[in-house]
Amino acid sequence: MALIDAFGRILETPTLGGIVIEIVLFIIPVWVAFFVGLMVGWAWRPSWASLNWNKLDHLVSTIFSAPSSPSKASKPSPSKAFGSTQILDSFQGESSSCSSSVEDSRASVNDALSTELKTIDTNCSSLQLKGEEHAVVTEDDLRHLYRLVEVKDGGPSWIQMMDRSTPTMSYRAWRRDPETGPPQYRSSTIFEDATPEMVRDFFWDDEFRLKWDDMLLYAKTIEECPTTGTMIVHWMRKFPFFCSDREYIIGRRSWVSGRTYYCVTKGVPFPSLPRHDKPRRVDLYYSSWCIRAVESKRRTAQMSACEVLLFHHEDMGIPWEIAKLGVRQGMWGAVKKIEPGLRAYQKATASAEPLSRPASMAHFNTKVSPEYLRSLLNDDDYDEDDLLRAQVAAPSEKPPGLNIPKLLVFGGAIVLACSLDRGLLTKAVVFGVARRFGRIGGKL
Repeated sequence: MALIDAFGRILETPTLGGIVIEIVLFIIPVWVAFFVGLMVGWAWRPSWASLNWNKLDHLVSTIFSAPSSPSKASKPSPSKAFGSTQILDSFQGESSSCSSSVEDSRASVNDALSTELKTIDTNCSSLQLKGEEHAVVTEDDLRHLYRLVEVKDGGPSWIQMMDRSTPTMSYRAWRRDPETGPPQYRSSTIFEDATPEMVRDFFWDDEFRLKWDDMLLYAKTIEECPTTGTMIVHWMRKFPFFCSDREYIIGRRSWVSGRTYYCVTKGVPFPSLPRHDKPRRVDLYYSSWCIRAVESKRRTAQMSACEVLLFHHEDMGIPWEIAKLGVRQGMWGAVKKIEPGLRAYQKATASAEPLSRPASMAHFNTKVSPEYLRSLLNDDDYDEDDLLRAQVAAPSEKPPGLNIPKLLVFGGAIVLACSLDRGLLTKAVVFGVARRFGRIGGKL
């Protein structure tokens, strides 16, 4: 009845021009609702409806993508277990595909990439020839991670988001919004009855991750260097909610001090592996963590638990406000999936199964002393801001997006709110949407 009454009042307008304006303003929210419904329906379409219908998926991905994530497809790594797993799994919710479709997707991805990767030399020669100043992961990355762990990186304050626990695991998470770049996340996960070495191997083992992470489509080591333990890995990940898969090329390396492990993974350039329209490659990616033994909450004075401090941010090619909403809604559900994988890994290791090659590479660490780590906090020659700017300014082959002036957005909101005060659309909703759209417009 509200729609009928509103349409009747439109026809009562005395002038033709007034009728036209009123009809246009009346139709706008209807079309917005139709478009949103269409997108939501497409996101949860059945598998039979997706055959040869990739153009709309590409269109939506283009519309909602942010400029600094030029390519897609992601494939999680052990180091992404706490980072991107939490963020990306949150968008998946209850719509995760069945195991058979995941296996089919993995098979198709492997077939598509096998020929291309045959031309890439996967030995460590190129990494060994590079000095420290030219390495993909350097001491500056260790310094940055250590300052994050010690909460002395000079960034904004962390805002706590979550504090959950199970009998054998506890989890806390924080978020902060820097002046530039995507939201940053920090989490502390404590596993009971787990050693740092076991957890380190678990997150480094790409092959075993395929057995428990149904969003991981593909994992391949491109280069490795046993001298430093540096690896370059190629990941592909199933990416839900409007967008196609995402692709990552990530450099990773770990340092050890006593039984504390500092593991850095970040997006790195790799010209030998060309970009494609599909999947889109994510350039801006940082997911690093500190693994250390801590006192058990169940056994007093026993260091039988393991804490993982994770620092993660990436530009996945979707508006950051939408990404934050997905994290808030799905983070705990995603984290709970990790512990069963770890317990299965413990059982597999106890049965004397041989380590995979990625897990074996986790044993090649660069040893550092506690005194050296403390010296990283007092290094005046190191510029934290330069490293952060380099991460935010990741290379992008995507042309700059449309910059929507906020004045235009809010001006349109004022006109719309004043014209539609008929119970169909409240002013609060209009200005709320405009405010969010204004933030998004500044990033497109």
